[in-house]
Amino acid sequence: MSSKNILLICGTLNQTKAMLAIGAHLGDHHCYYTPFYCDGHLLRASQRGQLDFTVLSGPLRERSMQHLRDAGVAIDERGEGRAYDLVITCTDLIVQQNLQGKRIVLVQEGLTEPEGLLFLMVKYLGVPRVFANTAAFGLSDAYEVFCVASAGARDLFAAKGVRPEKMVITGIPNFDNARAYLDNDFPEKDFVLVCTSNARETFKRDNRRRFLRKALAIAGSRPVIFKLHPAERHDRATAEIRSLKPDAVILRDGNTEHMIANCAAVVAQYSTVAFTAAALGKEVHSYIEPDLLRRVLPIQNGGTSAVNIAEVCRGCLESSPASLPRVRSQVEPSTVQPFPLEKVRLMPR
Repeated sequence: MSSKNILLICGTLNQTKAMLAIGAHLGDHHCYYTPFYCDGHLLRASQRGQLDFTVLSGPLRERSMQHLRDAGVAIDERGEGRAYDLVITCTDLIVQQNLQGKRIVLVQEGLTEPEGLLFLMVKYLGVPRVFANTAAFGLSDAYEVFCVASAGARDLFAAKGVRPEKMVITGIPNFDNARAYLDNDFPEKDFVLVCTSNARETFKRDNRRRFLRKALAIAGSRPVIFKLHPAERHDRATAEIRSLKPDAVILRDGNTEHMIANCAAVVAQYSTVAFTAAALGKEVHSYIEPDLLRRVLPIQNGGTSAVNIAEVCRGCLESSPASLPRVRSQVEPSTVQPFPLEKVRLMPR
């Protein structure tokens, strides 16, 4: 098969790392990368700086762009430089205009948010998916294949209305080999890690002071480290924490996975940090129902999810449409080791 042009659409730093991992296994093709982009009203809003709290503009976009530059890969912003035979994207909440009619592989990033009123409005009233955020992940049906984290994740998306025949269980990069994070140089150990969120920046309800008080109560006499979300207002978050714990250790940057690997417990809201913590058998307190977390946890396949997704992409390039039964026989696990989740607890909101 001759080399094809493949566009990999990135987003957050986590999504960018996942796309780079997938592209690394497609070296026999011409891979190009772009930060996430949009059209129309959203594009104009991002150009005015009104969406700087998202990956569409501002610090988060620049963070991912710099990571692509540092990786030395070919960048084609907005995918406008050439015709593409295949597109790999990290979300379908927005399907860009120049992707209409393209063959698309969608890759699950992590946890999806609860299905509230906005989700129902998206599903039944045609409200744009982006308003329901990750709760509406997968509902576009604009893709040929949807690569998901586990059998439980497949069932969750199917219950939302995603077509099961389009999904392939590949695992997802960054969450498929939690034990690798145990080898790190983060200096602290046996602390309680409290991870905050950007819920308020994305217009969700968040009683932050209540959450912080509960987190401190869970920690008790144990040392605490607060890790701020990269997309939240750090000045406000820092002030709130210091009003309750003036001497708090607050980190704005750093490898969160390494912090999780070294901690005794994780306290979070509705966050994918619970994936890594639970996979490592940590004490976990979050807004995620323990049974749900057990079902949707990504398979631990030793870090081979990127290889699996690359094989899915090759299946697409070899035939149109892709022979998904054959692809599934190549990449889907025959058995999955169950997760011990005795230490996972639900935090009241």
